[in-house]
Amino acid sequence: MPKAVTRSADERNSCVLKWLFLTVGVIATGFGIIGIFLPLVPTTPFLLLAAACFARSSERFHRWLVEHAHLGPMVRGYLEGTGIPRRAKTVAIAMVWLTVPPSAFLVVPLPWVRMLLLAIAIGVTIYLARFPTAPTDAP
Repeated sequence: MPKAVTRSADERNSCVLKWLFLTVGVIATGFGIIGIFLPLVPTTPFLLLAAACFARSSERFHRWLVEHAHLGPMVRGYLEGTGIPRRAKTVAIAMVWLTVPPSAFLVVPLPWVRMLLLAIAIGVTIYLARFPTAPTDAP
């Protein structure tokens, strides 16, 4: 009678982590795509999360995301350390300030949540302003 193949605890944990990273990557990609169309949902951070998850779970999905015609450019500059285009940086900062303050003051009734939203907007602005800007000849 043949022996049953059993996996060690480390192999099972590795498999579970791989599937967890893959699942989070797919969900983050979905949110990133939604963020292209909805101004309050960030696109690039979700795509960067997806790239990080795919790098740990699936070379095929990672390659697909990084080489994608529309999604890839949002991720490649960050991954390569070459920066993001000035126009993308300007649009991102403008969208933060066109959407967060009106949301904070017109929709949110709690003062501490308003302050939290404004603090997040300031943090995102500082992060984007300090992130390297891609040379003008880069896509």
